Amino acid sequence: MWRGLEPGLRSDLPFEEQMMKSFGKGFLILGLLILLPSFLPAQKFLPDDPLWKDPDQLPIPMPRPIEISQIADLLESTFLRRVDGEIKPSENVNTLGEVPNSSWFTNRIGFHPMTIDELVKGPNQVDGPLKPWVIVSAKSEGITPGFTIRDARGDIYFVKFDPLDNPQMATSAEVICTKFFHAFGYHVPENYLALIREKDLEISPDVSIREWGRDRKMTTEDVNRLLRDAARRGDGTIQVLASRALSGEPLGPFAYWHTRSDDPNDIFPHENHRELRGLRVFSAWLNHDDARSINSLDMYVSQGKQGYVRHHLLDFGSCLGSGSVKVQSRRGGNEYFLEPGPIPKTALTLGLWERPWRHVDYPDYPSIGRFEADFFDPARWKPEYPNPAFERMQTTDAFWATRIVMRFTDEMIRAIVKTGQLTNREAEDYLIETLIKRRDKIIGYYLAQINPLDGFFLSGNKDPFHLEFENLSTKAGLSTTSSYEYQWFRFDNDNLTLKPLADVQSTPVPSLLLPHDHAPYLMVRIRTLSLEQEKWQKKVEVFIRNGSKKSVVGIEREP
Repeated sequence: MWRGLEPGLRSDLPFEEQMMKSFGKGFLILGLLILLPSFLPAQKFLPDDPLWKDPDQLPIPMPRPIEISQIADLLESTFLRRVDGEIKPSENVNTLGEVPNSSWFTNRIGFHPMTIDELVKGPNQVDGPLKPWVIVSAKSEGITPGFTIRDARGDIYFVKFDPLDNPQMATSAEVICTKFFHAFGYHVPENYLALIREKDLEISPDVSIREWGRDRKMTTEDVNRLLRDAARRGDGTIQVLASRALSGEPLGPFAYWHTRSDDPNDIFPHENHRELRGLRVFSAWLNHDDARSINSLDMYVSQGKQGYVRHHLLDFGSCLGSGSVKVQSRRGGNEYFLEPGPIPKTALTLGLWERPWRHVDYPDYPSIGRFEADFFDPARWKPEYPNPAFERMQTTDAFWATRIVMRFTDEMIRAIVKTGQLTNREAEDYLIETLIKRRDKIIGYYLAQINPLDGFFLSGNKDPFHLEFENLSTKAGLSTTSSYEYQWFRFDNDNLTLKPLADVQSTPVPSLLLPHDHAPYLMVRIRTLSLEQEKWQKKVEVFIRNGSKKSVVGIEREP
């Protein structure tokens, strides 16, 4: 993790300009620039490593709100932001390769066990909007008509509906996936399911709608027209999604590329964030093919006279088998919106070759849409169009995300799906089974790409100490024939050099005796030997602070 400068300095500006911008003390700063290199630490590990909180929430003036054009984002991501040359490792990780808590991410199920109750609650802080609801704004145009309401508590909610022919599909999918993304660690809105009738809605006197290019007062007939195309239950009620307004001032979406120029806390290029790269794994699991900039939102969260920017994911209506306003397309998750390769291939074969995803069978569950696990391939999954962070995901990023996916047991998946309140139990069971199958495919694929050792810790209160770890492939039932090749080194933290303490050795158990050595730091290089998985021989290097209080201080994986 980059440690040389204060977190308020930016990576996309010249260093001198960063310093001038942050402190505004010209001559003093120029002097500091000359002296600064002699004060910068050369050590690999500092006394406070590993860091578990990224100091990116320092008070700053409110940045300007921005807009990102969906068309411009599609074209730039498709043609201008593709991978060109060597991919940098993720930059916002600590010495253990973990993502610290930040304005982007909060470690949850990947860091500590979560109960079923915690998973089911998700980000929700109340019991949902209280009736009656007062409509305070509405839109009657666009692909997702809806309105904004103020409930009896005075809270603001954004209300969305299901397609007429697919009751529960989009609203239930959004609630279910919100729970998952919250458990992963992302900042998400509070999303609630509610049943309403026309009589539950009042109209604020100052609400207007735009019609034929002119604004006019909203009427009861306008509300009825909005609800006319919404799916209804047998009793006449309408299931809606009520999304509680986020705290703070909205600043528009974030980009999955570069940094925000007016946020001094935003120092890591977004495409080099591990949690944004690893988002590809989570999105593939849940078929969140709409993971793009327009479905994010930056909020300026006040702290006294100033505040900081918090980054959110939102709009999960195009997840699972839902396409938000319609059933998910067959292309969803299988091919980019603009992908030139298949077109000439079909033409050159005179139509004999056809995209294989066109022939996938889906069960007929209107509340599920198109969602399956048999054709699903984690390596080939794609969002609507290229995502710059997804395109730069390395095996180390995918391994980080896969470890989090592994935390979800069948029972947890079942409990989260039930928050969608699907009335068709057969459809609910199918959704649970499909998520379990897709989870297992993700685990099987990504654990085969890298040495799957994890959970390193030191056992014992005095010599002899042991370095203990677990083989995630064994835990996942992928292999039972592994052994471990390892070699111990002294590590010089000032000069960054290694000195072997012994020859290469092997053991059949995931436990290594620490050498009796007084060096301040030790390092062990471990390879997993398996007849079935050649890539498990990629090295994992574990660094140990070897003082009076021994601890694992660093983990580096060969990508």
